[in-house]
Amino acid sequence: MGRDKKEKNNIMYLRPMQKSNTALQIASYLLETEAVKLRPENPFTWSSGWQSPIYCDNRVTLSFPAIRSFIKNALSDEIRKRFAEVEVIGGVATAGISQGALVADVLDLPYIYVRPEPKKHGMGNQIEGRLQEGQKVVLVEDLVSTGGSSLKAAQAINEAGGEVIGLIAIFTYGFEKAAQNFKEANIPLVCLSNYQNLLGIALEQGYIKAEMLETLSDWRKSPETWKK
Repeated sequence: MGRDKKEKNNIMYLRPMQKSNTALQIASYLLETEAVKLRPENPFTWSSGWQSPIYCDNRVTLSFPAIRSFIKNALSDEIRKRFAEVEVIGGVATAGISQGALVADVLDLPYIYVRPEPKKHGMGNQIEGRLQEGQKVVLVEDLVSTGGSSLKAAQAINEAGGEVIGLIAIFTYGFEKAAQNFKEANIPLVCLSNYQNLLGIALEQGYIKAEMLETLSDWRKSPETWKK
């Protein structure tokens, strides 16, 4: 099946070309499993205080073996294509830990994961697992919003002597702030699916109505001021 990509500001998305492609299939799976919920009429409140018409918890997909396998293989395929020099897979705590471990197993590569901050007991580790000086690491995330937690994990790896050559995620909201943050950090970001893919599938499959599209699109343009 044909696949294409769009690159902008060092962020890469799979551009939907056919109904069966990976980006649209993953969007469909996220809706089907209720890993993603769309609720523009009764928004969710994020920890940042932002009002949001979408809630995303991709860990839900781990409970569905066939979908879990599809996602881990899609992540692994993209890493093989884009980051062939990878030596270590890293998971970003907490949601990226499971996905990263699955990918490392498929690729038969060493695995580490990165905590938000060093442990306050024991060895005080922030990076769990064995990372050797100069090893090239690809980080795995389930979701990218602004990219803050992902880039913090990348910084920890680089400071420990590794080299983060890219980050791959299942899904992104597509915020301009995330694109800018990854560009400034000079870390390529690959996302299997995104908010635009999701809205198209949600409309096609009846999860939302056409009249909801405007407000759902407005949120992504300015999430910090939406509904205020």
